[in-house]
Amino acid sequence: MRALVTRLDSFGDVLLAGPAIRAVAARADTVTLLCGPRGAPAARLLPGVDDILVWDAPWVGFTPPPVGRGEVDQLIDTIEASAADTALILASFHQSPLPAALLLRLAGVGFIAADSDDYPGSLLDVRHQRAPHAHEAEAALDLAAAAGFPAADDGRLRVLPPPPTAGLTGPGPYVVVHPGASVPARAWSPERCAEAVRELAAVGHRVVVTGGPEESELTAFVAGEQALDLGGRTGAAELSGVLAGADTVVTGNTGPAHLAAAVGTPVVSLFAPVVPAGRWRPYGVPYVLLGDQDAPCADSRARQCPVPGHPCLDTVTAHDVVTAVEKLRGER
Repeated sequence: MRALVTRLDSFGDVLLAGPAIRAVAARADTVTLLCGPRGAPAARLLPGVDDILVWDAPWVGFTPPPVGRGEVDQLIDTIEASAADTALILASFHQSPLPAALLLRLAGVGFIAADSDDYPGSLLDVRHQRAPHAHEAEAALDLAAAAGFPAADDGRLRVLPPPPTAGLTGPGPYVVVHPGASVPARAWSPERCAEAVRELAAVGHRVVVTGGPEESELTAFVAGEQALDLGGRTGAAELSGVLAGADTVVTGNTGPAHLAAAVGTPVVSLFAPVVPAGRWRPYGVPYVLLGDQDAPCADSRARQCPVPGHPCLDTVTAHDVVTAVEKLRGER
C-alpha cells in the first residue's frame, strides 16, 4: 500500500497530524505527506514520512495564491506518478477536504478518507464525522482509525531526535519565551513579554528568547539585557533542540507550542480564544492555559484582535507567567 496524507496548512497543524501519520505508516509500505509551504519545515521533522510534496493550495492559508490550471495539472501529475492508492485528508474543523479530494481522484487515488460535513458525492470512500470539540490531534487519529489505520503507539506528538543545541543555548537549565505568533490576535504584547523575561530573570531563571528571522527586532526587544536572544538563529530542527532542553516554554497558540509538546517540554500557553483551546491547546504534556477564554473574541477566528486593548491576553501579567512556570517546574 502506498499512502498519501494531506495536511495543507501551518507548521503546528502538520505537527498535530504526526500521530495519525505514524498510524498510517505502521500499515503502509510508504507514506507521502502533501503539505503547504508553511507546514513543510514541520513535515521534515516527522517520523513515518518517506516523501514530502509541497503545494500552496488556493483554498488554505492567510494569503492563498490564485488558482492556476498549470499548477493544478502539475500537482495531479505528481500525485499520479507517486502511485498512491490510499489517501487520508486531514483538515481543521472549519475546512472542507473536498477540493483536495477532487484533485486526488483526478490523480487516480482509489481510496480516500476525510472528515466532511458536506455531501462528498463520489469524492470520498470514508466520510467520517469528527467528534464535537475533539482536539485536532485526536480528531486526526479518529479519522485514521476509521480509515483502517488504528493508533500504532501512545498517540502523543513526536519529532525526529533533535540535534544538540548546547552551543546555542549554553549550559544549564533555562526557560524559553517565544513572543511571536502566526497572527497578531494570538500574540501577547511585546511589552508584556519583556516584563515576563525581566521577572523570570529576577527570580533566578535563565531565559532564552526564540523567534524566526522576521522576528529579530521583536526578540531583541523582549530579551533586553536579561535574556539570550536566539531570534533568527534556529531552523525548525534547531528550535526543536532548544525547546527540548528547556524546563518550560512560554508561548502563544503558535507552532512552537506544538513543537515543545512534541519534544516533551511543558508549556505555559498564552492562549487567545479566537480559536477553541480544547482543539488547539498543547497536547500530551503538562501545560498551564493563561488568557480569558470567555472574552468577546471567542471563536471568532480573528487575525487582528477585534476588541480594543486585546483584553483576552493583555490582562495576563508577568507575575501570572512566573507563577505558571514555577507550577510546571514543580510538576516536572
